[in-house]
Amino acid sequence: MSKEDNAVWRFFASVKLALFVLFILAATSIIGTLIPQGNPPDFYVQQFGPSLTRLFFLLDLHRMYSSWWFLGLLMLFSMNLIICTIDRLPHVWHMVVADNLATPVERLEKMEQRAHFAGNNTTPTAAADIIHGVLLANGWKAKQAERPEGTLLFAQKRAWSRLGVYVVHLSILVIFAGAIVGSLFGFKAGVLIPEGHSVSEVYEFGTDRPIPLGFDLRCDRFDIQFYANGMPKKYRSELTVNDQRQGKTFTRPIEVNDPLSYRGITFYQSSYEPTNEFLVQIESPANGKKQLFRIPAGQQISWPGTNISFGVINMMAGERGGENRFKIWFSDGKGEPTVFWMPDAVSTPIPRPDQEYLFSLKQIYATGLQVAKDPGVWVVYIGCGLMLTGLFVAFFLSHQRIWVSIRQEGNGVHTLLCGTSNKNKIGFERNFAQLREAIEKHPSFTDTEAAS
Repeated sequence: MSKEDNAVWRFFASVKLALFVLFILAATSIIGTLIPQGNPPDFYVQQFGPSLTRLFFLLDLHRMYSSWWFLGLLMLFSMNLIICTIDRLPHVWHMVVADNLATPVERLEKMEQRAHFAGNNTTPTAAADIIHGVLLANGWKAKQAERPEGTLLFAQKRAWSRLGVYVVHLSILVIFAGAIVGSLFGFKAGVLIPEGHSVSEVYEFGTDRPIPLGFDLRCDRFDIQFYANGMPKKYRSELTVNDQRQGKTFTRPIEVNDPLSYRGITFYQSSYEPTNEFLVQIESPANGKKQLFRIPAGQQISWPGTNISFGVINMMAGERGGENRFKIWFSDGKGEPTVFWMPDAVSTPIPRPDQEYLFSLKQIYATGLQVAKDPGVWVVYIGCGLMLTGLFVAFFLSHQRIWVSIRQEGNGVHTLLCGTSNKNKIGFERNFAQLREAIEKHPSFTDTEAAS
């Protein structure tokens, strides 16, 4: 059974099928953009209600891009591309490698772009040499064959440009392959790390499944700056990677749009969360003593070996989520305790009966990180590069062909110049006109159409 008689083959080789699948993929991608992906059921119940949530989970709309039906559409589109390519590529390849010197002269006479010249005091051999030179001077490298009816010259440019569309086909398949590799062997997760703490695993979005990192990641410090209106201006985490297996330890700060990448895993600064703990430093300038404490809120803390005790007894939230202020209780055992308010991350002097102390406080934050591993990303990049190349070739380059037929007619020589292009007809007309003018200027030829 031939391919033309095979209904299954015709179905998968159909351009209509490709357009239909592309339309469905575009429409469903809009749905996947409107419906947040990878969240737990409670999120969808709050946002859309229980009825729509049941529908979302029934149709896998909450994880659409990894659902069975979306992957099925991609598989159908991939099969369509492969079979379309198998069905049409042999014919296109034949046009790329065809022996154009075997083209019948009768066909040349019917080409839209053609010009006739009469030879003056020349021979077919001499005329062929002159035409060779004219073609070469205009960027055409010609081949020559002797035919029973005379001499035939042929030159072409960019025959391979006919393959541009198949490079696009290949690029789509490469991108799909990269996406599958990323889906099977990669992950997207998140983690909160309080300052001074380490983690060795992160938690997958949507499932909260723990994923081992294979190394320890510690948040040494978190800093945040605010605008005057209280909105966050900039936040920054200082992270330390401790990989005992590889024997590597290093520290690197990260900010929004400046992530940390290690062993194929990328850590993005995405959020932060204040904790109920504080770093407090007390310094006695009189004797040079200082001590650093990590303390919870609402507890009285003592400095061992001294009469000093203190605590964070209240907090006032900043406007619009901005910088907080904290109420401090401080006593050195002499006189009434000092109670005062202070902002975060500053040093405040505390006058006491015998001396003055410097009290520094910094609220401890937990840095929120988005964690991603996508081993297929470079495959996708390669596919995107192939697609750009294929689109450029397919839309901006054309296969241009020129034939020159030279034959003896009585006592003179007749020359036919003709050509064709599969795209950019206007550009080819300009190139053909340049060749025609170059031949006209040679004293051995006369343009019979121009002369008439």
